[in-house]
Amino acid sequence: MFPIFQSAGSRPHAALSRHRHGFTIMEMAIALAILAILATIAVPSLMDGMIRDQVASAGPLADLAKAPIAQSWATVQTLPADNTAAGLPPAEKIVGNYVSAVAVNNGAIDITFGNSASGGIQGKILTLRPAVVADTPVVPVTWICGNAGVPAQMTVMGENRTNIQANYLPANCR
Repeated sequence: MFPIFQSAGSRPHAALSRHRHGFTIMEMAIALAILAILATIAVPSLMDGMIRDQVASAGPLADLAKAPIAQSWATVQTLPADNTAAGLPPAEKIVGNYVSAVAVNNGAIDITFGNSASGGIQGKILTLRPAVVADTPVVPVTWICGNAGVPAQMTVMGENRTNIQANYLPANCR
C-alpha cells in the first residue's frame, strides 16, 4: 500500500491547530472581580433583611404584654405603669432568641434586643405604644410600632424609646 500524502495547501498551520482548554488568568480575574462586586452589593441587603426578621420575631413576646394592657384600658381607662401592674413577670424574665427583656412603661411596651441578636440591634429598643380613643374605651387599643404614625382621632400613650435604625425596622414600624 502506498502512503497517502496531503498537499501542503490542505494542511492547517501549526499555530492554528492548537486548541485552548480552560480560562486564561485574565479571564478568571475578571470573573472574580464581577462576583466580588455582586457580593458587595448583595450582602448588605441580605443582612438588613435578616435583622428585620429578628426584629419582627419579637412580636409574640410583645403579644404577652398587649392583652393585659388592653384589658386595663377597657376596664378602668388607665394603663399599667410597669410589668407588675400588668400582671407580667419582670422584664428580664420575658426573653427569646433575640430579645433580652420586655418591659411595660406607662402602657408602652419596650422590647430590648440582646441574646443572639445581630450586632446592629444588640442592646437597642423597639417600643410599641398603645393608641386609644380617650373618651370611648370600648374602641380597641391600636398598637403603634416604633416610629409609625398615629391613626386619626386616636391618642398615643407612653414614650417612644425606639432607637433602632430605620432600615432595620419592619415597614409597619417606620
